[in-house]
Amino acid sequence: MGDERAREDSSQGPVVAVLGATGHTGRFVVAELRERGYRPLLLGRSGDRLAAMVQDRPDLEARQASVDDPGSLDRALAGAAAVINCAGPFATTAAPLIEAALRAVIPYVDVAAEIEANVDTFARFGDRARAAGALVVPAMAFFGGLGDLLVTTAKGDWEAADEVHVAYGLSSWHPTAGTLDAGAVSGRRRGGRRVRFAGGRLEYHDDPLPTLKWAFPAPLGPQPVLGEFTMADVVTVPSHLDVPVVRTSMTAVAAADLSAPDASAPVAVDAQGRSDQTFVVDARVRSGRVERRAVVSGRDIYAVTAPLAVEAVERILTGRTRTTGVASAGAAFDAPDFLAALSDHLALHVPLDAQV
Repeated sequence: MGDERAREDSSQGPVVAVLGATGHTGRFVVAELRERGYRPLLLGRSGDRLAAMVQDRPDLEARQASVDDPGSLDRALAGAAAVINCAGPFATTAAPLIEAALRAVIPYVDVAAEIEANVDTFARFGDRARAAGALVVPAMAFFGGLGDLLVTTAKGDWEAADEVHVAYGLSSWHPTAGTLDAGAVSGRRRGGRRVRFAGGRLEYHDDPLPTLKWAFPAPLGPQPVLGEFTMADVVTVPSHLDVPVVRTSMTAVAAADLSAPDASAPVAVDAQGRSDQTFVVDARVRSGRVERRAVVSGRDIYAVTAPLAVEAVERILTGRTRTTGVASAGAAFDAPDFLAALSDHLALHVPLDAQV
């Protein structure tokens, strides 16, 4: 199949390449693409796993590719209209695939939750992508992307704020192998230290995490959370909002699940492959004594990453973007409209301003 035919055969939908397609999140992304009429192009290192995934599925195509081999990436992306990177650790995979996407002149989206990998993407590719008129969207996932969309929605017409706090109310957290690998990579890069965003920059420290009480809305209600349980929002939010402090917190029960020595992978409980995990994300933006807030609830953080990433690709391919270069979700898209488009996956609540 020739490049132009692959890219332009609108009768079957555009081709969207997915690196890491055989992984846990990658499978959700492939299913979401198929549901929306796209033609997923499965990319990965293992020929056997790719072959098993496309077996008896004539609408799927697979190509082997390795981030260690630029030529294989170029061949793998031939004919694709966009690429979604679901293959962690992103400290290893993001830069080579972004390079390949720039060579292919196609947009790049990833689902990286690794803080340092996202910092690297902004620093290394911002000018180059902008000069090429290309769009690179890192962290277009539950961590990083969703929080950024909520903060952007909550802040409304504010160009600056004093503080942002995003609290993650997860009922449990059974991590995938990819999550554990990415966490190990980030831990090594930090030398075992913790990270936070304060004073307008990332700081590395050894302080213990404080335990707080967070008043989540019903049905979750008040929960103990680990404060400064820092996620990718500390990169995405300040990339476009003038704010000196960005904090993220995590329910203590979910943090304990993640760090358990016998942490187990998610178990599917429905036909879509989702687990029974539920979540509430509570984003608060404060300026002076006024606080604005946006909240979403839903089910399965890995499953909901798929519509986030695919909606981003759809908006890029249909010209519904606000910038070029490297941009977070809140900078690249109309945040309230984006969240509204995911009403089948997320319940959105945007309370009024409040005094604090």
